Amino acid sequence: MKQVVLTPGELLDANGHLNQAGYAYQLIKTYDRKAIKANTLRIKEWDYYLITTDEYGLAVTVADNSYMSLLSVTFLDFIARTEQTFSSMSFLTLGKLGLPASSKTGDIHINNKKIDISITHEMDHRHLMLSIPKFNKQSALEANIVLTEKYQDTMVIATPYKENPKAFYYNQKIVGMQADGSVEFNGRTYSFLPDCSYGILDWGRGVWTYENTWYWSAANGKINNELFGFNLGYGFGDTSNASENMVFYQGKAHKLNGVTFDIPKKSDGTDDYMKPWAFHASDGRFESNFTPLLDRCSKTQLAVLVSDQHQVFGTFTGRAILDDESVVEFNDFLGFAEKVHNKW
Repeated sequence: MKQVVLTPGELLDANGHLNQAGYAYQLIKTYDRKAIKANTLRIKEWDYYLITTDEYGLAVTVADNSYMSLLSVTFLDFIARTEQTFSSMSFLTLGKLGLPASSKTGDIHINNKKIDISITHEMDHRHLMLSIPKFNKQSALEANIVLTEKYQDTMVIATPYKENPKAFYYNQKIVGMQADGSVEFNGRTYSFLPDCSYGILDWGRGVWTYENTWYWSAANGKINNELFGFNLGYGFGDTSNASENMVFYQGKAHKLNGVTFDIPKKSDGTDDYMKPWAFHASDGRFESNFTPLLDRCSKTQLAVLVSDQHQVFGTFTGRAILDDESVVEFNDFLGFAEKVHNKW
């Protein structure tokens, strides 16, 4: 697979089509919501943060899908293998959340009776603050966490759709951010210490087709006191020009070709998410087994809207081959793998 490297410039042309499909290590294409020529209701913009230690984690979603918005926060307990989620939805927001056109600049401030979210850029880091008075029936949730990028490279991909030239997927995954802060919840303080706490950002802007199934997996941590992580995924649009598969080590990205997620099946042919998975790269440069701990799942069906989501947290054991052909082995490495099917 020959992969195309993006060059700087505008993301969309005058007709609302992608100027170029491919990958990069930074957001070198300029996104402008006003340049989109598709139906306004099809525009989707989101920021998703995942912050973890080996024992617990916090997931935060801020999404404006035009006809509806979603503010969602999940607290994850990997020891007890439980998750608790708070969600707030609004309809016909049509970009009113004002999500920034870049992940590099622009802040997010949302404050209503249910939730107060602030995500700001301060010097070389991001500052995430949350306040949810009624996270569950027993407790409020307060979070104050600083995230600092440690890798020189990130994963960026611009992907078209064959069936609709005005549909596109522009995405950045930042893996290996250092987390420093705490979450107050259920009468306890959960600390995120810089030496053993990590953050991931999934930043996306685009126009999607109605029905999609995607696969995504990511992990980060340390091997021999060196930062190591990966981003794997497929399913969105026409990826003939680039995959979003990368391994990150010692601050640099190492580009992979296609990676397949082998999810076990039940006797009725459906996916058995809590059995061990396997991951295989088409170029042989990534192989891993995945042992699930917790399935963060949700299923929604409302008229023509359908969402079936399984974000499975667990541990990875395997190896990756870097660009210089050196091998990095990882054992019981915490991360997640997901399969999501949406009609929306």
